[in-house]
Amino acid sequence: MNKIKDLMIKNREIIIYVIVGGLTTIFSWAVFGICTLFLEVEGPGHEIENAAANTIAWVAGVLFAYPLNRKWVFQSTNKEIIKEFFGFSASRLSTWVMDIVIMYLMCNKLCMNEWIAKIFISSPIVMVANYVFSKLLIFKKQKK
Repeated sequence: MNKIKDLMIKNREIIIYVIVGGLTTIFSWAVFGICTLFLEVEGPGHEIENAAANTIAWVAGVLFAYPLNRKWVFQSTNKEIIKEFFGFSASRLSTWVMDIVIMYLMCNKLCMNEWIAKIFISSPIVMVANYVFSKLLIFKKQKK
């Protein structure tokens, strides 16, 4: 039991990131799903609708994810919250572009179902990239 506890303490940041990332992903998917009810996003000829649904889901995901990542995952004490938020948003913007490209290729060129592409291809790649950017660029620990 102590080994499990020690392992959880040692990997706390990654465990909490996966939980917060999972919640953010579910939230973003829900927003994406709502958008797909109003926009036709499948198949060739619907690139703009697919991009719009992804963009709306992205904005909602960033607004949901930032406070959770700041407080719970990386425990940031940076006093420059606005600067940190814009850095967080900029890093997420780069992974949004990645998401759009992946979804375009999977859905419009390979005619893959948008949910299969989103769940099994795009989201895992984006989640890993977001962690790396957050850890190395946005919420890096201040040297004392």
